[in-house]
Amino acid sequence: MRCMLLFKRGVFGFCLQNEFEMAFTNRPAEAAKKMTADTRPWALRPARPSDLLTVNRVIESAIHRWELPARVKRLCVPLYRYSEHDHDYLDLVVAEAESTGIVGVAAWEQADTDDAPAGHRALLLQGIYVAPDQHQKGVGRRLFGAAEMAASLRGFDGVLVKAHPGASDFFRALGLQRLPVQDDRRDYPHRFWKSVKDH
Repeated sequence: MRCMLLFKRGVFGFCLQNEFEMAFTNRPAEAAKKMTADTRPWALRPARPSDLLTVNRVIESAIHRWELPARVKRLCVPLYRYSEHDHDYLDLVVAEAESTGIVGVAAWEQADTDDAPAGHRALLLQGIYVAPDQHQKGVGRRLFGAAEMAASLRGFDGVLVKAHPGASDFFRALGLQRLPVQDDRRDYPHRFWKSVKDH
């Protein structure tokens, strides 16, 4: 049985077996059941290094839908691309459709203490990116659910998001609350938080 361990951060490291069967290093049966129970025409799995080109294409297509000037979008794209070096720091998950391939991407890591609400440990969701033709199909919602589960399994108090302004309504719809800006020099203005303590 072939097994490849990717993104070895905390107890949430993924193990990919036979390229289809997923498990987590903590509570594997429960995690695998949650990740594979959905019957949608796509499934979540950990990204592989060979996915990076496609992952970055999905991110680029998502950024081009943002309400920004074209020049700003062009400048943004290189900053949002992932590289093999990022594997050492991030958990990266893709939504993959059997017929069309990767249609969504999410990435997360442990948040800095100064970014999280006082007294809380947080998983920082770096971003959720969905191919434009897959919007409104539940891809982003399920990727966020995977981030919530990751936070819970790793013992974090909740999920922190530094959202693009245009994504604020999406995260509010998922039950996240906007955090107040307490220091204009430090706090990103579009920070959202959701506790996972009741999961």
